Amino acid sequence: MAIYLELSDALARLEAAMRAGSMWRQDEPDAAAMASREPFCIDTLTMPQWLRFVLVARLKVLIDQRLPLPQGSQIAPAAELYLKGYSNGARMPVIGVLREIDVLLGGADAV
Repeated sequence: MAIYLELSDALARLEAAMRAGSMWRQDEPDAAAMASREPFCIDTLTMPQWLRFVLVARLKVLIDQRLPLPQGSQIAPAAELYLKGYSNGARMPVIGVLREIDVLLGGADAV
């Protein structure tokens, strides 16, 4: 059960990093945008939108209900690519927390 607490803490740090980097204030996507079948909804959402409204929202539900967590995660490498338009000061803290989340979900061996 410690994994749920660790992941919850990581999500709080992700939100804080996104807020500090001016990435949290995003328009909520409509249902059609959320229904994308592309990885990270890249054809309909920005990466910050996907992080906030898909990743964080869905992981919070899994944590709150103590449901099985996804196994294997490689979000940080995608974020490195899709957040290149942000300054290093804004994006690197977000990517750092995403690396931690990847490790917690078993998708990476080390931070």
